[in-house]
Amino acid sequence: MFTEVKNMKVYEQIINQFKDMIAKGLLKKGDKLPSERELVSQLGVSRTGIREALSALQMIGLVESRHGEGNYIKDNLEDSLKDPFLLIFMLNGGKFHEILEFRKGIEIETAALAANKIQDDEIVILKDILHRLDNAECEEVKVKLDKELHYLIAKASKNILIINLLNVNSSLMDIFISEARGKILSKKENRECLLKQHKDIVDAISNHDSFNASKAMRRHLDFIEKYIYNMK
Repeated sequence: MFTEVKNMKVYEQIINQFKDMIAKGLLKKGDKLPSERELVSQLGVSRTGIREALSALQMIGLVESRHGEGNYIKDNLEDSLKDPFLLIFMLNGGKFHEILEFRKGIEIETAALAANKIQDDEIVILKDILHRLDNAECEEVKVKLDKELHYLIAKASKNILIINLLNVNSSLMDIFISEARGKILSKKENRECLLKQHKDIVDAISNHDSFNASKAMRRHLDFIEKYIYNMK
């Protein structure tokens, strides 16, 4: 069914094989995929490589995982590949530090804009997200709240280009935040440090202090930078 992967990027070959098989009608909407063990055998790559590829295919909307059942081609293929920037990033061998460079280029100034333009109702929501982030016990929930906080800051900037630029890169941001938090929180003492950084950002924005808002955001992203250069 599949052909062995050789010499090229695993992501590129596996994604291209899936797309080609869908185009030829060999894989159709709702089809169940072979198990990880079968894919390892057919593609000639490690189980880790298969899992990374399946995770990427889920992120771009081509494959879905059904709990206890396995992986399937999504039923609504017309909505697949909904995040072209993620696909471009993967196929060109993108590195996590490039996402960080992108975030630094956008979010430091965005924090300053948000401090100048945020409205009272948005401040209430921002502080509530921070409170829930502090009290959540599940890391999956914390990842979601972490993303919500950064997206609300972007929204508070009232700059439609910034808001949409982050929205179209949402899958990249999801992956980055999840993986970066995993690296950072491998050291337990970093939990309070990370929360303090988010609190400093929220406090500065809530006080309409644009200088310290951008400074706090830079400090936060510089802290992340120490942990992500060994990430793929």
